[in-house]
Amino acid sequence: MIPLAPALCSVTFRQLPPEEIVALARQAGLAAIEWGGDVHVPAGDVALARHVRRITEEAGLLPASYGSYLYPPDHGLEDFRRVLDTCHALGSSNVRIWPGRRNRPSATYDAAERSEAAGLIRAMGELAGGAGISVSLEYHPNSLTDETGSAANLMDAIAHANVHLYWQPRPGLPLDEACEEIARIGTRVSHVHVFAWDGARRRYALAEHAKWWSAVFAALPESRFEGVRYAMLEFVRDDAPEAFLADAATLRHLLDRQGRAPANA
Repeated sequence: MIPLAPALCSVTFRQLPPEEIVALARQAGLAAIEWGGDVHVPAGDVALARHVRRITEEAGLLPASYGSYLYPPDHGLEDFRRVLDTCHALGSSNVRIWPGRRNRPSATYDAAERSEAAGLIRAMGELAGGAGISVSLEYHPNSLTDETGSAANLMDAIAHANVHLYWQPRPGLPLDEACEEIARIGTRVSHVHVFAWDGARRRYALAEHAKWWSAVFAALPESRFEGVRYAMLEFVRDDAPEAFLADAATLRHLLDRQGRAPANA
C-alpha cells in the first residue's frame, strides 16, 4: 500500500464558512484541505484565496488542492488561467477539473469530441506544469471518467506527464470491481475521494465501510504522481460535523495502520 495523508474536501460543508471548515479539519487531526471553487474560493477571487490560504496554514494545515469545477471543453484556456491564478494565491499544488461536459456520460461522445476534450486537457496540463501545479481529473459518473475503460483511454489520448486521475468509487461499487479498477488505472492516480455510500446513495459512517476501504487502500499501487497523495473525506452522513469528526478518526486509523504519508513530504 502506498502512503496517504488524511484530508478534507471543503465541498463536504458548503453551508459553512472557511473559518469553520479549517477549525473542523484541525480538530479532526487532518493534514490538508481541498478547497472548492464553487462556494468557498471562487475562481478569480485572488484576495479571498490568499485569506483562505493564510487561515489554513495558520491552523497547521495545507491547502493541498483546488477543486475548480472547470468542464473542458465547456471551459477553455482563458478560464483555466484564472483558475491557475487562484491556485497560486491559495498555495495549492494541484487543481482538480472535470473531464468533459458537465453531466454527460462518456458513452455519448464520438471520437472527435473525445479528441477535442483530450487536447484541451493536455494543453491545461502543459500550462499548469509551467506554474508548478499538477492537474488531476475528477473520476465521476457522467463524465469521461465514468467508466474505467473510458478513463484509461482518455489518459492515453492526453498523454501528458502532468495530468493525473483522482479515484473514487461509484456508490455501491463491489470491492472486487473496485480492485479491478485500481489495478488498471492506479499508477495514474494522484488522490482519492473517500466516502461511505450505498448504491441508493444513502450515506453511512465510514466505520461501517472500514474493511472495504482498508482493502482499497491496500490495493493502491505506486503512482507516477510525485507529490504527497491524499485520502480526502467527502460528503458525510447528514452533512453533520459530528459525523465528519467520527469519519476522520476512522480514516486516520485506517491510514495509520497502512502507513500514513507525511503531510510535508
